[in-house]
Amino acid sequence: MTIKAVLFDFSGTLFRIESTQSWLRAVLDETQLALSAQEFARAAEGLEAAGALPGGSTHQANVPEHLAELVAVRDVDASRHRAAYTGLARQVPLPDERLYDALYDRHMTPAAWRPYPDALEVLAGLRERGVPVAVISNIGWDPRPVFAEHGLDPFVDAYVLSYRHGVTKPDPRLFAAACEELGVAPGDALMVGDDRLADGGAAELGCAVHFVDHLPAEARPDALRPVLGMI
Repeated sequence: MTIKAVLFDFSGTLFRIESTQSWLRAVLDETQLALSAQEFARAAEGLEAAGALPGGSTHQANVPEHLAELVAVRDVDASRHRAAYTGLARQVPLPDERLYDALYDRHMTPAAWRPYPDALEVLAGLRERGVPVAVISNIGWDPRPVFAEHGLDPFVDAYVLSYRHGVTKPDPRLFAAACEELGVAPGDALMVGDDRLADGGAAELGCAVHFVDHLPAEARPDALRPVLGMI
């Protein structure tokens, strides 16, 4: 098949969120609140176990029963996304109630994200080849400021975001919308993502699919480069 467009997932594919420890430390510094070393370690461990960091672990662990329904639909609109993740964070005692919203707000900032080392090279290479690019993400907010701050936005032609469409991957409607925005047939598109279930849904439409591993940025320097060889 001839690849005429590439669809990329956001978190875990093009960008990696900061660690839970960095996330918590940044918010404590911003709010001028302090925890002892023991309290900090306990809070960071609890937030990690609760899956409270959006864009973090791909496996949601031990969701409390009262949050299960909300977490399941968290990516269909912005309000549910915030409610789900602040709800998960509230399973962990913190010294100030304001910290829960501050933690959520932090994860939407460009400073909380780092592009994978080869992301710019691959996106620029696709642009040089005349191959349009869409970002398709299960998310509750607009990541374009993250792309802009890190210099990747000029290489993205469309953003197809679940909270704007009211459906999430692997629903084929999101992949179809991305292909329509780029003006290509699904059979001419390649989907690149880290989630075998969610991103693999593109295959139902006839898209080719390429998977990468959701790893820290420093541990995955060149997993996106094979995409250029597929064009």
